[in-house]
Amino acid sequence: MQLSDLDFVVIAAIAVIAPLIVRGLSTRLRIPIVVFELVLGIIAGPSVLGWIQEGPITERLADFGLALLFFMAGNEIDFRVLRGRNGARAVGGWLIGLIAGVAVGFVIAPGEAAVVIGIALCSTALGMLLPIMRDAGMLPTPFGRAVMGVGAVGEFGPLVAISLFLGGRDFGVASIVLFFFVVVAATSVFLASRMPHGRLHRIVTATLHTSGQFAVRMIVLILALLVALSLLLDLDMLLGAFVAGVIWQLIMRNAPAEDRAQVESKVEAVAFGLLVPIFFIYTGVTFDLDALLEDGATVALVPVFLVLLLIIRGLPSMLSAPARSTPRDRLALAFLGATGLPVIVAVTNIGMSEELLSPGLAAALVGAGMLSVLLYPLMGTMLRGAITVDRDVVDEDVG
Repeated sequence: MQLSDLDFVVIAAIAVIAPLIVRGLSTRLRIPIVVFELVLGIIAGPSVLGWIQEGPITERLADFGLALLFFMAGNEIDFRVLRGRNGARAVGGWLIGLIAGVAVGFVIAPGEAAVVIGIALCSTALGMLLPIMRDAGMLPTPFGRAVMGVGAVGEFGPLVAISLFLGGRDFGVASIVLFFFVVVAATSVFLASRMPHGRLHRIVTATLHTSGQFAVRMIVLILALLVALSLLLDLDMLLGAFVAGVIWQLIMRNAPAEDRAQVESKVEAVAFGLLVPIFFIYTGVTFDLDALLEDGATVALVPVFLVLLLIIRGLPSMLSAPARSTPRDRLALAFLGATGLPVIVAVTNIGMSEELLSPGLAAALVGAGMLSVLLYPLMGTMLRGAITVDRDVVDEDVG
């Protein structure tokens, strides 16, 4: 048996080791598990030990993991956070970041590469922030809702920008194709919210503890249909994955709370227990460490991009801060809003596949995204600190 035949065994071992490391460090630092999955993937990959090689099967499983990550983000998002002032400020902050990011991109790499850099620098990793916010008890607060709004726009906005500005199509044609997708997605969302779901909920309940597992199979079908539609229209598949999560959320919103919790537990097990770790580990495996280290100037871009994420994405995020927020709260929101990785990985892969971005530049962007996941949530939660429920209720009343 060749060592390469053991790729999945090594990936499974890393997936087990990563949460143990996080648990061991939890008393000192709250570091997201994906950091260790990425780092261990780099160490086990071709750049260091060579225990895991790139391959079509692992790549496809990683793609499924990425799609499920965005499905979970769509399933978790509460669109009430985008109503009124919160939504307008979240969108406005993101547009400021996009324009600033593209402008900075032209300074670093003139041409279409600037668009790739700009989209990467205006993204927010909502899927990573949600578990951190949930564990810290921040989600039900006005501050938590502000982070949700910033994250939703920072994750969905770049996907729209990718579909419009990348892919090699004329902007007008891309706009028409995207509009068609939006119409189909909006119709699906409307039907999901209006259709009676009583019979479907009864089937879900009846198969929760059987081999039928109707809910999980239904999720896979909805995800496959929306992803297939995205690919058929030559749009980024993550658009479809995100919308699929929104649709499933609407289908299940009136289901019994206990059943809904059990379904979410099963989906989380498939996503975060299997496929999402494969995505992050494989991202580490495919990380081009040699391209990053071969030039000192490229290495220097990593901290530059890290700071630019905070300036370009983080500072405009402060516009979404709840009323009467303290300076510490606003700065915490900036750090959390500047946390980005999945979209950075996706857009740099597109940039390299279309030969718009050099491997070194792509590695520097991904490296900065990895550091943002390591540092910025930690800084944001430390700045936020322990906020009492009473104060948040006051904030909500004022807002």
